[in-house]
Amino acid sequence: EKFVTGGRHIEVQVIGDRFGRAVHLFERDCSVQRNHQKLIEESPSPALSEDERAELGERAAQAAEAIGYVGAGTIEFLAAPDTGRLSFMEMNTRLQVEHPVTEMITGVDLVREQLRVADGQPLGYGQEDLSIRGHSIEVRINAEDPFNGFLPSTGVLHNLRAPGGPWVRLDTAMYRGLEVGLEDDPMLGKLIVWGADREEAIARMIRAIREMNVGGVHTSLPAALQVLMHE
Repeated sequence: EKFVTGGRHIEVQVIGDRFGRAVHLFERDCSVQRNHQKLIEESPSPALSEDERAELGERAAQAAEAIGYVGAGTIEFLAAPDTGRLSFMEMNTRLQVEHPVTEMITGVDLVREQLRVADGQPLGYGQEDLSIRGHSIEVRINAEDPFNGFLPSTGVLHNLRAPGGPWVRLDTAMYRGLEVGLEDDPMLGKLIVWGADREEAIARMIRAIREMNVGGVHTSLPAALQVLMHE
């Protein structure tokens, strides 16, 4: 495998049915990570041109069809910083944490589509029926302390205030009184926003993070906020 230093992590969402047909739902850029774990995900990727986006998506859909893939999946690539060349990394044969950003820009409910094709139903639409509308960003809310090397944070949630307003989505099972222990997965939730363009999506996410309050444990939100405010 080619060793890529300082590359971008770009992945393509695909879905295939039992009739040999697959489509792609464009790409997600998951380059902002810490400790090899994704922190911020967005779609579409700011690193791809329209031609590159079309070619990458087409190749991903062709790959899914070639293996007769059924269901939702993600084909992941690393993009070299100097040439932009994309190297295949792996395929995740499932929905991923960051699937909501794809839902936000396409209007497609990926959970519903996955259940439909598992039930033996055809996709019922083609690639020409899918398009990108606006820009979406997701931030993972992890129980960890960004001011102390992202070490796990434990405790009881004594306060919880969710952001509001249009085009803001919070996927979570958090509630006041929830006990967060070391044996738990650190992810407490996912904060997702949509904007007409990337600048608007960034502004909305900054505002949403500032509105959100999780009391009782440290979270990764301050780190995401610092990244989003960086030029």
